[in-house]
Amino acid sequence: MRIPFSYPMALLAALITLTPVFILITLASDATSVFDSHNLKILGNTLSLMGLTVVGSILVGVPLAFISAYVQLPFKRLWLVIFAAPLAIPSYIGAFTLYAAFGPGGEINNLLGFSTPAMYGLPGAAIVMTLYTFPFVMMTTRSSLLSLDASMVNAARTLGMSMRQCVFKVILPRVINGIAAGSLLVALYTLSDFGTPAMMRLDTFTRVIYVEYNAFALGRAAMLSLQLMVIVGFLLLIESQIKTATERHGRPLNLFANKWQLTAIFSVFAPVLFLAIGLPLAIFFVWLYRDGFSAFDFTIAWNSAYASAIAAIVAVIVAIPVANAALSGKTGKVFERVTYFGFGIPGIVMGTALVYGGLQLPFLYQTLGLLIIAYMLRFLPLAVGSIRTSTEHLDPSLVKSARVLGASPREAFTRITLPLTMRGIIAGAALVFLESMRELEATLLLGPTGFETLSTYLWRVYEAGYFGRAAIPGLLLVLISACGLAIMMSGEKRNQIDH
Repeated sequence: MRIPFSYPMALLAALITLTPVFILITLASDATSVFDSHNLKILGNTLSLMGLTVVGSILVGVPLAFISAYVQLPFKRLWLVIFAAPLAIPSYIGAFTLYAAFGPGGEINNLLGFSTPAMYGLPGAAIVMTLYTFPFVMMTTRSSLLSLDASMVNAARTLGMSMRQCVFKVILPRVINGIAAGSLLVALYTLSDFGTPAMMRLDTFTRVIYVEYNAFALGRAAMLSLQLMVIVGFLLLIESQIKTATERHGRPLNLFANKWQLTAIFSVFAPVLFLAIGLPLAIFFVWLYRDGFSAFDFTIAWNSAYASAIAAIVAVIVAIPVANAALSGKTGKVFERVTYFGFGIPGIVMGTALVYGGLQLPFLYQTLGLLIIAYMLRFLPLAVGSIRTSTEHLDPSLVKSARVLGASPREAFTRITLPLTMRGIIAGAALVFLESMRELEATLLLGPTGFETLSTYLWRVYEAGYFGRAAIPGLLLVLISACGLAIMMSGEKRNQIDH
């Protein structure tokens, strides 16, 4: 049996993805204790933040999913974009601006003259994480809602059920898997986030790992990283078991709200959207007006773009054989699934592992190359998924015809498959580029000395207390993230058209 030509590269990519785990296990063997009372506090804070964020995201995301899927709002498509817009703001930017806005001496106090409660600790972190993760629940729930046939709801209404009873007894039980899928995404995001707990001064695994790293306690940082990865791995296992129920598509449910109901909807959710989108942007523009452009060195933006562009190119080069291997057989699918493991490793954990790897390989330590490797390992699945989806839609008869006419597998790939999947390759590269621009944790740990990016500059400004200088990098990161959201939303629209 002939081995597909993509298998060796896919196997190599899978082995490289697992390297950080092996490094962490080696490092953790030097730790003095596996678990102590301080670990219990860290675990409690981490799980509390995760639980509160999941509950908050469900309370906000599920009603918005119903509204965006079923209620006939004016400018409905625009409202969907607004509801999903918090995804265009990295959570650490939201944490930064909300921390600066609230409390005595905060921007709200300075500009409007009245004091507000300070936002920090577990309550502040939970509020921030909820504001920037509820769209995950909204999008997965909305997708499930749109797949339902309205005939069952109409039948229930005919039999005397109120609309509220239909929601809880007919609709919700059929979309519970969609809610669970979104909730698990929220949980994974919360576990891996470093910037929000750090800025809110909450000791979670990610923040303490960074503290231990700065104290040169790599063994302790590795042990905490492995403990965090156990929780992440457990959630990934649960996620792999959740299958969204599919039904035959029928006529969608349409609800028409009167003016009073529309006012009520707006009154409930406007404060959420204002806190998530309006207030951070307003704070940035206030800082921009106050401090101007002169304090920012635009070389920092070039550094971000340069490193991210290289990471995108490298990720695509590695992703092409992985995606093709996944479509060539079961073994290739295993290789692909292994590469997805890197996306599940929090950036702070990836950075800790690769710091030690760099120390063993001096030619890589504190170089741009090591940072590129981290970006590639973290965001390779984005490129793989995009390329694989494009390749799946390719007519296999085209490649077979080329082979019949005498083309080798390599020629068929370069002359048929590659050009026809270029759209997916470009989309995958764009997603890797945009996510690399946003990445904070791995960049903090692995960036070369003196090499500032937009995200690390924002972090240094926060640490130094020069909040006004965060305006330009913050707005640039929001703009970059908005481009990423636009790509994802256009991808969702194409998938709806294809189906």
